[in-house]
Amino acid sequence: MALSKKPVNGMKDILPREMEIRDYVTGVIKDTYRKFGFTPIETPCMENIANLSNKQGGENEKLIFKVLKRGEKLHLDTAKEEMDVVDFGMRYDLTVPLCRFYSNNVNDLPSPFKALQIGSVWRADRPQRGRYRQFTQCDIDILGEPSNMAEIELILATTTTLGRLGFKKFEIRINERRILKAMAAYAGFEADQFDSIFITLDKMDKIGLEGVSAELIEDGYNKESVEKYLGLFGALEDKKDVQVGVDYLLDTLGEFLDEDIANNLKEIAAAVNATKEADFELVFDPTLVRGMSYYTGTIFEIAIPEFGGSCGGGGRYDEMIGKFTGQNVPACGFSIGFERIILLLMEQGYEIPESPKRVAYLVEKKYPADKLAEVMQQAKEARANGQQVLVVRMNKNKKFQKEQLSNQGYTEFVEFFND
Repeated sequence: MALSKKPVNGMKDILPREMEIRDYVTGVIKDTYRKFGFTPIETPCMENIANLSNKQGGENEKLIFKVLKRGEKLHLDTAKEEMDVVDFGMRYDLTVPLCRFYSNNVNDLPSPFKALQIGSVWRADRPQRGRYRQFTQCDIDILGEPSNMAEIELILATTTTLGRLGFKKFEIRINERRILKAMAAYAGFEADQFDSIFITLDKMDKIGLEGVSAELIEDGYNKESVEKYLGLFGALEDKKDVQVGVDYLLDTLGEFLDEDIANNLKEIAAAVNATKEADFELVFDPTLVRGMSYYTGTIFEIAIPEFGGSCGGGGRYDEMIGKFTGQNVPACGFSIGFERIILLLMEQGYEIPESPKRVAYLVEKKYPADKLAEVMQQAKEARANGQQVLVVRMNKNKKFQKEQLSNQGYTEFVEFFND
């Protein structure tokens, strides 16, 4: 039986053209984030299954690639439940590993700690455009900073990076989990119903206001509460400015919304709008939920018109490190949707700015071996002058060879014949 030459479903081979852009984008991301004071770290690709299954990861916990125990520890014949045969899992994001990393190394880290992490993650998801089962995430997080300075820095660093990559007219949608809860409480829902309601609310962009209403009523929620709740979103449709939208909720929700929470969000918006470098709009989106249940405060998401969906997001998760240490630590993070950014750049025919001149040296197959050193010396000098030089044997079909090299970005050809 022949071996399969195709990659596993949901994973892909990366060809040279895309790899070149990925390397460039990674360089821009690292350079920008370092200028904001973020420090690169790395965590293992696998975590203990208990860490990944702690009911903090939302729907992603259903998508874990689980790893069987090995050797003498694996007893399939006597296993009664999954945990009897599974001990590790492939990480589904970089936040859970970061919290474990911080908990384990806190004595060796500054406070606050500004972390930069780029790496592969795995989810047993249904593959679709811009979504794979193995993909790269790019996260920045600030741990140990309780004030909204963390949110402001994260939004500015992320949007500056997108601006450097040529993205314009995009949106950063922002909301607050505690505002979500205040709206639900105002409508008459009980606290233990919030998570279920938010899961339905998160479908707003797909099924609309009427669809959310129908689903909540079908789930058995009080019709009056549903109408009162969704009436808030209807009233906020034309209040995209953060200050305008939050002020409306302050007036409407009354005692249900703490004024300090509202002012915190307005302060973030004012600071970002006053100092942003990139061409984007900060938009108040009261329907924004973010699927992870570990978010405790501000949440945000990147919306790029060309993609038509989220291209990254994040928020504050002040209670997650406490799951490891028993003591909560303020934490906030932002993740760029790396794969979707690459997809958009590839579709746009993105050209890397200021890339070196590419020259191909085509050496005739009968070229004397004792003269090859001269070719290599010439290539060495060209590289020292900043050129990218490829030295290859000349094919019989030279025209086709040059066409292929041109497709790889080579613009000049030097031919070496045996005279």
